[in-house]
Amino acid sequence: MSILASIVVAIIALMHVWFLILEMFLWDKPTGRRAFGLTAEFAEQSKVLAANQGLYNGFLAAGLLWGLLLGGVEGMHVKLFFLACVLVAGLYGGFTATRKVLWIQGLPAAIGLALVLLS
Repeated sequence: MSILASIVVAIIALMHVWFLILEMFLWDKPTGRRAFGLTAEFAEQSKVLAANQGLYNGFLAAGLLWGLLLGGVEGMHVKLFFLACVLVAGLYGGFTATRKVLWIQGLPAAIGLALVLLS
């Protein structure tokens, strides 16, 4: 796999670790509320749901890192699967939540998929 593809996959994995932190631990804190444009009341009411969502982002990060560690053909298949999951999540979030998700999550996943496939 090309170095560029590996770097992009690693960045996407790190982004999802950050999403996990934001959603699981900072959702009702000023940083989390600012990142998602939440009121203190809504953040408090929805923090359990956000933590669940953060956990899923952690699984995406773990899968991408696993693919990087495997390397070779096995790693490529794992990376393709998890990048496709990230892309679907980005598309769904972009159309149901906010367009911002499409650009922050979906576009990098599409770029990562293309680079992995081309490498």
